[in-house]
Amino acid sequence: MRKFETLVLLSPELSSDNREGVIASLKDVIERNGGQIVEVDHWGMRDLAYPVRKQMRGYYVRFVYTGPNALVAELERNIRIAAESIYKFLSVRLEEEVQAVEGTKDGEVA
Repeated sequence: MRKFETLVLLSPELSSDNREGVIASLKDVIERNGGQIVEVDHWGMRDLAYPVRKQMRGYYVRFVYTGPNALVAELERNIRIAAESIYKFLSVRLEEEVQAVEGTKDGEVA
């Protein structure tokens, strides 16, 4: 089982109940496909650097979960189906352990 992170940008026009419904459906997709949710982090409403579908704000939610590789494809397929409420998304595989990089006194990487 690998660890993944998916960041989702939701429409700012969604009501609180609809937003929670979309988040719950994504959680359900993860659990139905053999995944286990580690963390769901609500970043909230934030300004965007550029307009997305004529909107300058969006609601961010970050999912951290473990599961098989096929889970990510299924989750992204479901996100594309919910295209009206989910503007953008990004999924990445997380490393199990992060190694520190040692630098020199001048701050340059060796």
